[in-house]
This record gives sequence, C-alpha cells and structure tokens, in this order.
Amino acid sequence: MGSELNLVADLAVILIAAGIFTVISRALKQPPILGYIIAGFLVSPHLGLLPAISSVESVEQWSEIGIIFLLFALGLEFSFKKLLKVGSTALITAGTNCIGMFMVGLLLGSALGWTTMESLFLGGMMSMSSSSVIIKAFNDIAVSNKFSGSEMIWNLAKLAFFIVLWFLVGIFVIPSLLKKARKHMNDEILLIISIGLCFGMVALATAVGFSAALGAFVMGSILAETIEGEHIEHLVSGIKDLFGAIFFVSVGMMIDPAVIREHWGTILVIALLAVGGIMTFITIGALLAGKSLDTAVHTGFSLAQLGEFGFILASLGVSLGVMRGFIYPVIISVSVLTTFATPFMIKAADPASRWLHRKLPDKLLSKINTSDEEAQGGSKAEKGEWKAFLTDYATRIVLYGIILIAVLIGSHTFLDNFLQKVMNGLDPTLIKWTGVVITLVVMAPLLYGLAVQRGSLQTHVHKLLQEKDSNKWPLLSLMVLRLLIAVSFILVFISSKFELTWWVVLLIVAVTLTLLRILPRYIKMSGLEDRFISNLNAREMEVRRNAPVTTTIKEKLSGYDIHLDSFYLSPNSEYVGRKLRDMPFRNSTGVNIVKIVRGSRSILIPSGDESIYPYDRILAVGTSAQIRDLTKMMENDMVDPHSLRLTASGDDKDFAVKIILVTKYSYLCDKVLKDLSMRSRGCMVLSVLRGSEFITNPKADFRFQEDDTVWIAGEKESCEFFD
Repeated sequence: MGSELNLVADLAVILIAAGIFTVISRALKQPPILGYIIAGFLVSPHLGLLPAISSVESVEQWSEIGIIFLLFALGLEFSFKKLLKVGSTALITAGTNCIGMFMVGLLLGSALGWTTMESLFLGGMMSMSSSSVIIKAFNDIAVSNKFSGSEMIWNLAKLAFFIVLWFLVGIFVIPSLLKKARKHMNDEILLIISIGLCFGMVALATAVGFSAALGAFVMGSILAETIEGEHIEHLVSGIKDLFGAIFFVSVGMMIDPAVIREHWGTILVIALLAVGGIMTFITIGALLAGKSLDTAVHTGFSLAQLGEFGFILASLGVSLGVMRGFIYPVIISVSVLTTFATPFMIKAADPASRWLHRKLPDKLLSKINTSDEEAQGGSKAEKGEWKAFLTDYATRIVLYGIILIAVLIGSHTFLDNFLQKVMNGLDPTLIKWTGVVITLVVMAPLLYGLAVQRGSLQTHVHKLLQEKDSNKWPLLSLMVLRLLIAVSFILVFISSKFELTWWVVLLIVAVTLTLLRILPRYIKMSGLEDRFISNLNAREMEVRRNAPVTTTIKEKLSGYDIHLDSFYLSPNSEYVGRKLRDMPFRNSTGVNIVKIVRGSRSILIPSGDESIYPYDRILAVGTSAQIRDLTKMMENDMVDPHSLRLTASGDDKDFAVKIILVTKYSYLCDKVLKDLSMRSRGCMVLSVLRGSEFITNPKADFRFQEDDTVWIAGEKESCEFFD
C-alpha cells in the first residue's frame, strides 16, 4: 500500500511543479518544455529545494510510457506523402544539416577526449534528428559496444525493411477495418482502439528486437494516413501532453548541479557549436535546395536548437553503459540553453539577412534569389508523364518487393517447421517440394503485380509513346528490369532449397515468363495494389469531398507563399453580429475571406454586408505571415471544432480558381481592383505574379498590367468573365 501512496505522491509533486513552471515559462514567452525541465530540476534529489520525489525508478517507468505517447503523437503528425510532396527541398536541407552536424559531433567528441562510441552518440544528438530510425541504429550498435560499418549497414537495412513492411501491411489492413467500423464508433471507442493499436505495434516491435518508440511512431504514421487520422490526433493530444510532461520532468531530474559546475566549459562549447553549426548547415542546405537567401536564413535561425529527442539518445547511451553518466546532464543543459536562445535567434534572422544582402556580391545575390522561381519552374516540369510513370514504377517495386521478401522470410521461418511437424515421417524431398509449391502459389499474385504492366503504368506508357517514339527504349529497359526482379525472387527462393544447374535456371526463367504472359488471360488477380492505393489516398479524398474550396485553392497555388486557414467563431466573440466589412481581418492582417460555412450552407466570396454569427466557420486566404497574424489576433475568438457537431457544407461544385495571363487586350489590363466590383460578381483576386514578385491579396488601389499572372477564385461563370 505504501508504494502505491508514494507513486501517487510522486505524481502529485511532478504534475504540480510542471504546471506551475509551465505557466511561468509561458509568461516569459518560453517553450513549455523548458518549464518541465526546470520543474524536474527543482524536485530532484540533487537540489532538495522543494519536496523531492521518493522513487526515481517509478518516474522512469512513467517516462518510458511518455516516450511511447510522444512518438505515437509524432507519427500522427507525420505523413510520408507530405514528405514526398515536399521532395528534394526537405531532403536536401535536412540531409545537409544531419550529415554536417553528425561530423561536427564526431570531431568535437574526439577533441574533448570522449570515446568513439560517445562521439558517435554526440554526433547523433547534434544532428537534431527526431527519427526513431536513429535511436534504433544507435541501440543496435551500442549493444555490441563496438562500431562496425557492415553491421550498421545491415541493421539499418533490416530496420528499413521492417518499417516499410509494417507500413504497407498497416495501410492495407487498418484503414479498411476503421472504415467498416466507423458507424459503430464514438470518441471513446476510437481512442481505445487507437491506443490499443499503438501498444500492439510497440509489443510487435519489441518482440522482433526493435525499440518501443519505433513501434509507436510507425503506428502513428499509419493512422495518420486514415480518414480518422486528424480526429485520433485530437483525442490523443491530452494523454500525450500528460505523459510528455512526466517524461520531460524526469529529464530535468537527471540534471546534477555538481556535474554542471564541473563541465560548464564543455556545455558552453557544445551549445555554441550546436547553434552555429545547425544555423549554418540548414541555411546552406536550404540554398542548395533552391530557396532564396532570406528564406534560407530564416529557416536556419529558426531551427538552431537541439531537439528533445537528443534526451532519448542520451538516456539510451547511459542505460546501455556505453556513455559515462555525466554526458546526460551535459546534453540536457545544452538543449536548455539552445531552447532558451531560440526566440532571440528567430528575431536575429531579419538583421542577419539584411547584413548578408549588404555584404554579398550583387552577382551572387542575383543568382541565389532567383533560385526560388527556377526551382518552381523545375518542379512544374517534373510533373510530366515521366515523373508520374517513375513514381508509380518505384512504388510498385517497393510495395510488392517488400511483401515478397516478407513471404520468403515467413516461408523459411514458419512454413518449413510447420510442414516438418505435419508431414513427419514422409520423404524429406516431398516435404521440401510441398513448401516450395505453397510458397510459389502465395507469391504468384505478388509477382504478377510486380512484373506485369497494367493500370496506371500502362496509361503512362501509352502517353509517353505518343509523345516521343524514342521513349520506347527506356520504357522497354524498365519493363525488362521488373521482369528480372520478379524472376530473381523465384530463383533465390528455389536455390535456397535445391542446387540449380544452368539448364534448370533457364527452364525456371522460361516457365516464369510464360506464366506471367498467359495467366492474366485466365485468372483474375487480386486487387492488392488498388486496395493499397485506395486506402493510402482515403484521407485526401475525404478532405476533397468535405473541403472542395480549400483543396482547389491549394492545388492551384501550390509552390507559392499563399495558404488557407479556417476557424470557428466563438459565441463569446466580440465580433458576433458584426458585418464582414467592419471586421479587422483585411485591414489588420491582409487576409481575404473566401468562404463562410454556416451549418449546411456555404457562402462563397461573401460580401462586406454579410453578418457573422456564432459557430460560423470562416475560411481565410493569405501569406504565411498574414495567416500567422490572423491566428494570433483571433486566438481568444475561436472555438475548438472537435467540440462541435459539424454538418457537411455541400460540394461547392460551382467554385473554381482560374489563372489568367493579362494581355493588352484583356479586360483586366490597366484596370484598378476597386473599380472591378469583383465581390458583387461572386469572385475575388487571390494573388498576382508580376515578374519575380508574388503579391497575395493585392490592395484595392492595385492596377493590373500587361504580363501579370492573376489567380481569381469564385463562381465559375464570374471568373470566366474576367478572362
């Protein structure tokens, strides 16, 4: 009974301290994590200023659960598809920073006299990666307490295989189950199922030798691609905040003042190199990715701090016994310093950008600052048939290849043992052939999906051949490559059971190619690929149905600094009952209101005489800065949409976004915006591209010129009038 009371008392101390110091952190405009760490420091046995907790071990157990929920929530916010859409920009920027800071950490650790393993962990922590892949890779390496390049490559390959496999199977199964059970679920049931799936994947990951955090992240990323992803994220947020607070408080408890006094110089050096290095490498990475100097500098200065997942890496190294204990509080202290410096770094971005613009040569600046437009032009060119074909091609190889590997592993691990037990006493060759036949039957539809050109691939091939006859040669080569991959799976499997001569290999190849040619005529293969793609795109299709206006604008203005945001007006807002023309949206922030949703009714391009009512959903369009100003201004006038019972707003089939190139004969040419009375016609100007300048929500006195590119949103007929 005493231990239970101590646990309750410990949690009370932790949460009360966390609550108090989080309020103080917010008052000082600092991140809540800083408050949690300070709270843990003050209630730790090292300091003894406040009532300290009685059992550090129990708090560590709670913090492990906290890590699971943190990674699960991170997975819910993560999207593989969004990452692919961001594409080379994110990969180049993040890759430059990770590689650069990893090398800085290795060199710094060696200079400080740390061991190779400690330097390796320092490099991982300074690279600021919040990925569970890094955690697991360090775990596998650290267990052996030695560094082997081949071992690391094997562990990373094995890790990548299981992550992709779990993701593919999860996307294939879980969205379908949630869709069928949707009408029977409420918030309580959905929350229970989500957490159950999370801990189920945690158990599976642990059982096959991976970390619990990895399992939680993978399940979160799977659920993020379902229709219920955003809803689940909202339901889990409270639990994540609770256990996250416990985790970060436990991090603060590990800070020993004596260690800080002894190693303050090391802390300061690591902090300065972390801030300077991350800022430099991210800025360089953003420039290499084609961003302008101003964008790159702001990105680098905004991200110049150690991520909280450095705590997890440091804790892992200490728990495995490959790092000395003092390193953990050192890393925490560095993270606190860099976190505290973040607001000041963000404010310093503007002066730094202006200084660089003054100091750098004009020729270099001209080349850097035109990279955004060049990158946009390049990204548009990539949207051709070749990009679509290669994307589908790679997706198909990964989808079927990973599952085929899993089938082979399952056959070797489980099927062989099962047949040995069931067919005990029979001829071993017969048992072996039985396993081969069963495995090949299971592999057949997967091999067909991998090797046979059908569906979207066939459509892209036809278009590419119509565009250029010479495309047939690379297309033929890629087709042969897929056939060779399919045949290789069969040869690898059969050769693991029997010794093959050259004529047997040729016979297998001939039979495989013949079957792949004739089987589709007689056998209707499974819709594995179609079902996977359908489940993967279910969330986007749901968003398209429920928010056609938002989807249309995002598609038409993709690649430019223009964004959409919406909020529900609180019944306690001072703006309730006022006309739209009297609202401060336009004058104070520069945004435009493109839509008001009131129950099942949609008001597109509302006029200034439209009044605002409680629980109206207001959809605004503007630049990222304008949207940020709007969110800050309306912070106390919004209501949480998840607390409302919302009704679909209709299809808005008559809504369109039209792109108009102004010529000297255009209606818009030399016209002033306020004289066009666009809102009375049911449309509005979203943005104008003039040369290299992109103008979002132009003011009323804006005059259109020849060669302007104009984006107009509203009713289709009205938009066409201004063409």
